[in-house]
Amino acid sequence: MIEQLKLDYPKLFALLPEDISALRYIIVIDENFNDVDSDEFDDIDPEDFNYMVYLTDLLQETIGKELVQSLPAKYIQNSAFEDFHLSQEDLYGVQTDENELGIAKIILSEIEKVL
Repeated sequence: MIEQLKLDYPKLFALLPEDISALRYIIVIDENFNDVDSDEFDDIDPEDFNYMVYLTDLLQETIGKELVQSLPAKYIQNSAFEDFHLSQEDLYGVQTDENELGIAKIILSEIEKVL
């Protein structure tokens, strides 16, 4: 999978270290669920957002703070996201029918466009 992503997003992967072997080194995409064992307040409610997306420090350092800050406006407009929540600059909640790879492609496509 990572090899195909490298082919699809050459500008981004040209800036990243060559030894990236998994998507999770640049974007963490996890299904959102109710953690009944945690007392922490969950800003990204699983009933409203079925995935959480985190842009890793490596990705943020590679593309720069200005680009990281501009990305949410692009994702909010994407029709694949039924709902989009900016929890933090680098943490999003999304409601979508896409799977993890589909979400990754949306995220990476927007980054590739502006590089």
